[in-house]
Amino acid sequence: MNNIVIRKSKESDFPELVNIDKLIINNMNTPALNYSLSVEEYSLHRPGGSQFVAVINNQVAGYIGHNNPTKLKSNSHVLEIDIGVHPEFQRKGVGSELLSYIFLWGKENGYRKVSIRVLSTNKAAIPFYISNGFNEQGRLKDEFLLNGEFVDDILMYKML
Repeated sequence: MNNIVIRKSKESDFPELVNIDKLIINNMNTPALNYSLSVEEYSLHRPGGSQFVAVINNQVAGYIGHNNPTKLKSNSHVLEIDIGVHPEFQRKGVGSELLSYIFLWGKENGYRKVSIRVLSTNKAAIPFYISNGFNEQGRLKDEFLLNGEFVDDILMYKML
C-alpha cells in the first residue's frame, strides 16, 4: 500500500489502538490477554509517542511498539518490538511497512539487533517474520500452558 503514513502515536490514537488489540489479541498469540484495557489503562502502558502507528486514510491500520529488553547498558543495542495490524489491513503490506520503518529507525538510533517473541501457535506470524528477515534464535519449550496445551515461546531476531 503506497498511502501509508507512519508516525509516532498520539493520545487521539488510543481508542483505535485499543480496538485493534481487542480485534487481534487472543490466546493463540499472547499468554497475557490484556485486550480489555480501557483507553485510560492503555495510555498508562503506552503513552503517546511510545509506538509508531501506520495510518491509512486517517485510520490507524497498525502499530509497532519498541523498547529495550533490559535497562542494562550492555544490552542497549537491542530493540525489542511488538506489532499489531487491524484485520482489515492484514496481508496488505502494513506489517512489512512498519517493520521496515522500525529497522531504519533502529539503525539510525544506534541499535544493532531487533528481537521479537512469538508463540508457536501463532502460525501466521512466524512465516511473516521470516519473510521480513527474522531468524529463530531460541525457543522456550512448553513455556506457557494455554487452553490446556503447552506452547513454545519462540525468540526471533534480525541484525540491522
